[in-house]
Amino acid sequence: MCFHHPACPNPEHVVAARPEQGWSLRCDGTIVFDDTGELRPDGGVVAPHRSYPVERLAVAA
Repeated sequence: MCFHHPACPNPEHVVAARPEQGWSLRCDGTIVFDDTGELRPDGGVVAPHRSYPVERLAVAA
């Protein structure tokens, strides 16, 4: 998915970042979220690796 020529030496190179929205796009097409979750170019998902229970997250009403 990388369009660098020659090929990008690091597929984890960030090509776009939106810190105010909590995500960044890697050169390999993976979208990485601040909570450590990922969406892969093939449609795969990597669940966030939280160190705290989800129930403790604040929810806006």
